[in-house]
Amino acid sequence: MDRPRALFVVALVLALCGCTRRAAEQTASGAPGVDGSRILTADREPQNWLTHGRTYNEQRFSSLKQISDQNVGQLGLAWSYDLDTRRGQEGTPIVVDGVMYFTSAWSKVFAVNAATGAALWSFDPQVPGEWGINACCDVVNRGVAVWRGKVFVGALDGRLIALDATTGKPVWEVLTVDRNFRYTITGAPRVVDGKVIIGNGGGEYGVRGYVSAYDAETGKLVWRFYTVPGDPSKSFESPILEKAAKTWSGEWWKTGGGGTVWDAIVYDPELDLLYIGTGNGVPWNEKYRSPKGGDNLLTCSIVALKPDTGEYVWHYQQDAADDWDFDSSEHIILADLVIDGRPRKVLLQAPKNGFFYVIDRTNGALISAKPYTYINWATGVDLKTGRPIETAIARYPGKDPAPIVPGPLGAHSWQPMSYSPLTGLVYIPVNDVGFKFKSADDFEPKKLAANYGIDTVAAGMPQDPKIKKAILDTVKGKLVAWDPVQQKQAWAIERPGPWNGGLLSTAGNLVFEGTASGYFEAYRADTGARLWSFAAQTGVMAGPVTYSVNGEQYVAVLAGWGGVFPLATGEVSFKSGRVQNISRMLVFKLGATASLPTLEPSEKPLLPPLPNRASAVTIRKGEQLYQRYCAQCHGDVAVSGGVLPDLRYSGTLESDAWFSDVLKGILQSEGMVSFAKELSRQDAADIRSYVIFRRNQSVEENQAR
Repeated sequence: MDRPRALFVVALVLALCGCTRRAAEQTASGAPGVDGSRILTADREPQNWLTHGRTYNEQRFSSLKQISDQNVGQLGLAWSYDLDTRRGQEGTPIVVDGVMYFTSAWSKVFAVNAATGAALWSFDPQVPGEWGINACCDVVNRGVAVWRGKVFVGALDGRLIALDATTGKPVWEVLTVDRNFRYTITGAPRVVDGKVIIGNGGGEYGVRGYVSAYDAETGKLVWRFYTVPGDPSKSFESPILEKAAKTWSGEWWKTGGGGTVWDAIVYDPELDLLYIGTGNGVPWNEKYRSPKGGDNLLTCSIVALKPDTGEYVWHYQQDAADDWDFDSSEHIILADLVIDGRPRKVLLQAPKNGFFYVIDRTNGALISAKPYTYINWATGVDLKTGRPIETAIARYPGKDPAPIVPGPLGAHSWQPMSYSPLTGLVYIPVNDVGFKFKSADDFEPKKLAANYGIDTVAAGMPQDPKIKKAILDTVKGKLVAWDPVQQKQAWAIERPGPWNGGLLSTAGNLVFEGTASGYFEAYRADTGARLWSFAAQTGVMAGPVTYSVNGEQYVAVLAGWGGVFPLATGEVSFKSGRVQNISRMLVFKLGATASLPTLEPSEKPLLPPLPNRASAVTIRKGEQLYQRYCAQCHGDVAVSGGVLPDLRYSGTLESDAWFSDVLKGILQSEGMVSFAKELSRQDAADIRSYVIFRRNQSVEENQAR
């Protein structure tokens, strides 16, 4: 018997015999005795949700079936827990023996009674507000990990923190990043054999990606694996990086290279392998990232590592020389499927590029890949080479290239999928949103700007009403049930817009999903028939979970609108519904009758136009600066999607307070740092002229209606 399989069998035997030991651990620590053996046998205790995807295989399927397709209409709100933030909520709660642990924006952690919502403790890591500018996609956090009496959270500012699971008090803390660079942590840690695994984000801001393992007891660094090669004049950290360096050109290390491991991390205990998904190369535009070409390994790849040492085992690159921000950091599911009459150990992923991949997880060999939604940048994937077959428009040629579908939002982003072994289907939250990629002229990386290497003005929403309508008509979303064996859609639910929530499937023949338009819903897992809907009062993006306490099954989801889509896309985000951000945990059970407070309207008043004597040239310059420096947070073409302030309504447009905000960092505690090192006073004035221009355009549009 080979070593990984032998270890798996031994661990399973120990797990089955270890109930007494676990009980002793729990009593001794006063906290959950969760360890690898317990997670290995998580299916024996479906009342709990022990790790991010419930089990190591990250299928997000529960065998609980008290709530079923026959009675889900009786589901009601059992309790809710309001949060003190109006930023994006993306966390998956962990539930252990009647206690729920979850995170909110700004990396805050909460422990509550899972049956009643009564608060047990909370922890605020006090992330500096000014660090928020480093978060490309909102100040979100996707959850905690638990292990032997500790709760682990990755803080936005790069710290990994261990908390006592009983009290919430810090046990240890370690800085996982170099704060001279704009790193962030938004993903949930995983714990494997006493090692806490964590990655980071920040690719667009000039960082080099890596994943790290820390000792769960002490916080000591055990290993680190870099995903892109560093300066070739120095020694490489691993043999694979020396090989990877030959696939880069230019001086990529000076802008970091990207390849960040910002979300997907999954452990296979049977093969004793750790799989990570890596992000895109940076800048997006290959012309500026690797000017003489090359595949740019190991960006946009799935990489298998040895969890004990971080040693490289294999990789599969989905997008060689990526030009489109097509991360491979999206949710990875492990499953055993029968394909062509043969049992296969597979890895399933629906990354941003629009292809659903079935990969042999023992060796990284591609089994199949098919589009799970409409795409126009490629016609398929060559099964011999594993490379996409690109279309003529893929590399955005010419002066006026056609929009690429999908765009940077991805056909699927961070929102978790779910796989039901009962239906054999994977449930995917799909985005149908294109993007106009055009190469920037004379691009130069800047520390405080998003370094895409593309023309951000060309990518902005046109203001011609007919063109705008035509574009918005193509923006949609859907819930897709996908057959990974047949590589075809089984059923789909159309949405008015993208950025809908993560998925949960259960043995009750149910699929749960929240929507961007403010609902939490249940569907029949086999047919897609909608069976139940709850008005959540806000957009729901996070992945739901289910658990039971004292024999009663609950379904929980963290509600709250935010993330990169409403933060950066402006009017496009309105397609999904103009919802408020009311951040709270929502928990449901059969027969419950609790209700939410009445929702107060939040319509903004119509504002009068402002004098604007700026020339067309000045406004054009202001637009270029706004789209590069401001749009990532305040919205495309100066239209906020509702997460951060809409600058068209700013009271500083008529005073010098504008310059204090932009150049002096008066609001840095709220994330608005000083841009004085990169913008002159005239630059700030030009941006203000553009925002005033856009305000006046909005006034005219409202009057025309």
